[in-house]
Amino acid sequence: MNIRANSILVAGALFVAIGFSPASYGQATESQGIWAVAGTMTTDRTEVASAEVNGKLYVLGGSALGREDSPLNQEFDPATGRWRDRAPMPRGASHVGVAAMNGKIYVAGGFTANTHKNPLDQFAEYDPATDKWRVLAPIAAPLGAVGLVAAGGKLHVVGGRDPQTKTVATHQIYDPASGKWSMAAPLSVARDHLGVASVGGRVYVFGGRTAAAVDNVALTEMYDPATDSWKTMTPMPTARSAGAPVEYRGLILWVGGECQNPQTHATFTENEAYDPKANRWMTLAKHPTGLHGHSASVVGGSVYFTGGTSGCGGIDPNKSVYSFRLP
Repeated sequence: MNIRANSILVAGALFVAIGFSPASYGQATESQGIWAVAGTMTTDRTEVASAEVNGKLYVLGGSALGREDSPLNQEFDPATGRWRDRAPMPRGASHVGVAAMNGKIYVAGGFTANTHKNPLDQFAEYDPATDKWRVLAPIAAPLGAVGLVAAGGKLHVVGGRDPQTKTVATHQIYDPASGKWSMAAPLSVARDHLGVASVGGRVYVFGGRTAAAVDNVALTEMYDPATDSWKTMTPMPTARSAGAPVEYRGLILWVGGECQNPQTHATFTENEAYDPKANRWMTLAKHPTGLHGHSASVVGGSVYFTGGTSGCGGIDPNKSVYSFRLP
């Protein structure tokens, strides 16, 4: 494949376009994508999570403003590049799980101390329309760095790290209709800082770590609610943890992560996409700087990445809002 790369400065935003041809328009193929700087955050934030509701991004929790357990809830409008503070989380935390469903945003777990300590069993619902929070029935045990995703009208909490800093394989399902939790088939390998996404009512879990930031796995698993069972799928090309997962145009993207090089504190720049229909991973255009502890959400035809640091362990915080799109 012939690959071309161009950097273009348009309206103050740096665009990096890689590997396009008219024949591939509208299809994801190897090493494709356009990156841009779409805005600037109001403060340094890492270990955050985000969700999209009605065209706005909500960036929640993290390490910010001198706190390891920030309750910060900020709304970003990609159309204007503007930020505004919204009602803070009931309990601040970093490494929270976040998912949106039916116009509401749900938050699960999180750590309240560095590093990966004092997790919470919190579970709460935020309504952007009223700017109000509602505390719901807690998860089964305190956990941080969990995966949270909506699938089939229910919310799935998978993996995480417990108060003894041990990774877990637990899988909990919340039913908003009843307000109750149930336990489901666990992961085959206990891990935290994992990626999770949903396509077609099924839950996909990929990557993560079993212990330290260098103990990463490439494992990809798919959960089928109809059978309450997991199936091992094609592994990721690059084992990583603490990346930003997102479902985008029928693909699952897993961008960035740590720790590529513990000596230099380098994060991963990898941008790899999983195609559930073909059960294969592909390599898309790399992140301009590489990040970990950031979040990803889709608005319109682009993915927006907020927060994080370009170095492992909280080094070199990122204030740019990056966007990525396929042709």
